[in-house]
Amino acid sequence: MGAAACAPEGASDGTSGSGTGPGVAPGASAGGGGDAADRIWVKDPARFVQHGTNLETRLEDLDGFLTPNDLFFVRNHAPTPVIDPATYVLSVGGSGASGEVQLTLDDLRALPSQTLIAYIECAGNWRGFFQSVTGRTAAGSQWGTGAIGCAEWTGPSLADVLAVAGVRDDALEVNVIGLDDGAWERPMPLAKALDPATILALTMNGEPLPPDHGFPVRAVVPGWVGSSSVKWVGRVEVATEKVWVRANTSSYVLVGEEWPADRYAPADGAPITVGSVKSALALPQPARLGAGTHRLRGFAYSPRGPVAAVEWSANDGPWAEARLIGVSADHPYAWSRFEFEWDAATGENVLRTRATDASGDTQPLEGVYNEKGYLLNVALPHPVEVV
Repeated sequence: MGAAACAPEGASDGTSGSGTGPGVAPGASAGGGGDAADRIWVKDPARFVQHGTNLETRLEDLDGFLTPNDLFFVRNHAPTPVIDPATYVLSVGGSGASGEVQLTLDDLRALPSQTLIAYIECAGNWRGFFQSVTGRTAAGSQWGTGAIGCAEWTGPSLADVLAVAGVRDDALEVNVIGLDDGAWERPMPLAKALDPATILALTMNGEPLPPDHGFPVRAVVPGWVGSSSVKWVGRVEVATEKVWVRANTSSYVLVGEEWPADRYAPADGAPITVGSVKSALALPQPARLGAGTHRLRGFAYSPRGPVAAVEWSANDGPWAEARLIGVSADHPYAWSRFEFEWDAATGENVLRTRATDASGDTQPLEGVYNEKGYLLNVALPHPVEVV
């Protein structure tokens, strides 16, 4: 969960339970200032917007295609655990597995390696804008646009890891469980677990996973919301029946009149998996610029494949096409950059951008409210004061 796998919303002050296991120092954490026992993160939080145990990236700080590790957002529901790689063990088994196995880091490194460029976004990204676009405030961390990052992830496919234990013919789901305090877990259908793009990452942008991003092992489940990309993985469990956990019953479900609980029981609403098509400007929110022509840039992304187009509009004027940078069918789960020139006149202005993906899915002009504030993807009004 976290910095790329989102932990349960509303649990930013920690959760009960134990995340201890092989190689984990009980209750240990590091970074973030203060005494070691009180620290939340290993990375320096100064360059981020802080939301409890979470760190939001400022998109205006990003220039390139890949998000640097030290600028990648963090979504934690407890302090980052300290895990000893020398004693770390991943257990794989369950009712849907042929047997139980334990794998060391060396065992995982010996498996065939996959490299994937993919963005990870918290399902609650943009939650802070529900009030301005729907007139209602959603519960949870009031994220801006920066609970997202795009990185190069390398490690064995989850399918290859499961093959070591063996998968029974009656297997239905795979549950990935973390070693953090509270042991965050997220099940997925067997087909998603066996997708070659679903991996257990050991490196991030060519370096060993940073502690805040799941060291030594994290799941990367491209296209799905960040809570699915469990960090600090300690257990992979294959099940022969549907698995219900916090992440698909009380957290990460759409709650509201459109999603009656009796339709989705035992969940409180509609469990969410796939993210939504979005675009955002790499500007402070709100922004302040000088008068004149500016080259503005931003990021666009979709869980369903490459972005096909990005448009922009100023002050509810006509839509114009932005230039896409770095779109590649070789990286269907990566984000794209875009840019356009804007002749800024003095005064209060509102810019909007909207992305359309290769399947034709486009950002809507109006947002739909849900109580927990997930998946907002309206063509977001971005105030810009020009002086």
